[in-house]
Amino acid sequence: MIVDSSALVAVLMAEPEAAEMSELLEEGPFSLSAATLTECMIVLRGKGGEAKVLALDELLEATGATVVPLDEAQARLAARAYVRFGRGSGSAARLNYGDCFSYALAISRDEPLLFKGDDFIHTDVRRVELS
Repeated sequence: MIVDSSALVAVLMAEPEAAEMSELLEEGPFSLSAATLTECMIVLRGKGGEAKVLALDELLEATGATVVPLDEAQARLAARAYVRFGRGSGSAARLNYGDCFSYALAISRDEPLLFKGDDFIHTDVRRVELS
């Protein structure tokens, strides 16, 4: 399973989906792109300060998450994803820059993506189904 920053932020900010997403993360294993980690740290620092960034580190450590370095193939997939599904492309997905790295990792590994929101449902990425 690949995890997008939206899912991690939902968990750490105790959003309505947090309990179900937390269970999925604890069941593991899961991976995230190094680019997604960067995005998540930036968003969490803005929403909750350094304490939320430390909570992210603790979550990743406790669950044994794998942070996957960005390689050239993923970078190219992310760029193509932005052309197909990004904001301004005409796609209902309207992926942002950071979303494209989660998409690229999920596609390159043929793994489902855990996310919050209605953006990735308009792409061809496999997704983790929530109840």
